[in-house]
Amino acid sequence: MAGWRIECVSIGVGLALLALASSGCSQSAAPPVFALKNGTRSEAENPALARIFRLGVGDRLKIVVFGEDELATEGDINASGAISMPLLGDVAASGKTIEEFSAGLRGQLEQGYLKTPKVSVQVLNYRPIYLQGEVKRGGEFPYKPGLTMADAVALAGGYTYRAVTSYVLLRRQGESDAREVPLDGSIPVLPGDNIQVPERFF
Repeated sequence: MAGWRIECVSIGVGLALLALASSGCSQSAAPPVFALKNGTRSEAENPALARIFRLGVGDRLKIVVFGEDELATEGDINASGAISMPLLGDVAASGKTIEEFSAGLRGQLEQGYLKTPKVSVQVLNYRPIYLQGEVKRGGEFPYKPGLTMADAVALAGGYTYRAVTSYVLLRRQGESDAREVPLDGSIPVLPGDNIQVPERFF
């Protein structure tokens, strides 16, 4: 009887440990936000697919420093990724969010110019997007906030009869590789996007 009890206790402990290990594994595996055709999972794992707008070459900005009219600036981000401002000269902007750019401006103005500057940055015009492949009118198109991939295809006149209509190939500005993204609204269009509609093979 004693040996039988010891054996039962050992089996019970083993099963409990196995259940605990299985539970720990299931908790650590996060479900993907969405699945792309190439097997890549979420925006967090693919920074190029993030929804965060970042400034880039061709964006036109309006910069206001409150109480300092002579520092007001309106201009395009140049080919070097900077915008020219009074006192500061060329200020790096490309690749930054508006918040990051604003914080950088405040920091530079505090270095010997102003004590507590208040800065406002507004995007007046966004850089364009580009569509190519199996669309009726490929080319360059103006960007509008809230644009979806399907909206972008519509700007180019819609699909040709040879087009794949379930996904597009997206290359964000500054990225070397295109990625397959679904046309389900999960990935927004951003300024500078290069969107290609692939050909369907019968």
